[in-house]
Amino acid sequence: MLSAFTAGLLLITVSELGDKTFFIAAIMSMKHSRRLVFAGAIAALAAMTILSVAVGQAVSLLPKSFIHHAEIALLFGFGVKLLYDGYRMPASTCSTEVVEEAKTAVEVADTLSPKKNNYLGVILQTFVLTFMAEWGDRTQIATIALASGNNPIGVTTGAILGHAICAAIAVIGGRMIAGRISERTVTLVGGFLFLLFGVLAAVEGK
Repeated sequence: MLSAFTAGLLLITVSELGDKTFFIAAIMSMKHSRRLVFAGAIAALAAMTILSVAVGQAVSLLPKSFIHHAEIALLFGFGVKLLYDGYRMPASTCSTEVVEEAKTAVEVADTLSPKKNNYLGVILQTFVLTFMAEWGDRTQIATIALASGNNPIGVTTGAILGHAICAAIAVIGGRMIAGRISERTVTLVGGFLFLLFGVLAAVEGK
């Protein structure tokens, strides 16, 4: 359980830092109450984590050897892709493309619901934006892969804590930190972590 918790915590924390959901929370917190934005963001991320773990548990019903090799393949695949993407990135700060995508998503949501600035409206808007941004993201697939071959409670608690850490950083100091986050560094560290846990999964399965 401890290894599942550690894997979920580290992979999610590194992968989500500077991700689209991170900037959505940061941008929303500049316009609304930080507590409300955090509540909406962590609710969406926790819901996505629980859903992903449930899918992973359903996948775990498949033959064990298939699950084991699929988990290793996904972890190595993500690791290699992140390292490749990282080495191709300029040694600059955060990706302006990701920030612009987050800004556009928030602006569109504001246009569709301009009068929903009450407590529930802010939480709901943050929840929907975060949930949609996280859908199909590499962290969701990674969570499914981890949950298919590891303790589901450990993966769930570790992943949710990782999401909570990133969401807290975003709403507390997102604007100040955003310009200092090196997407290249975060991507490379994430790649190494995926490869590391891929190796651990391979060794533990022997």
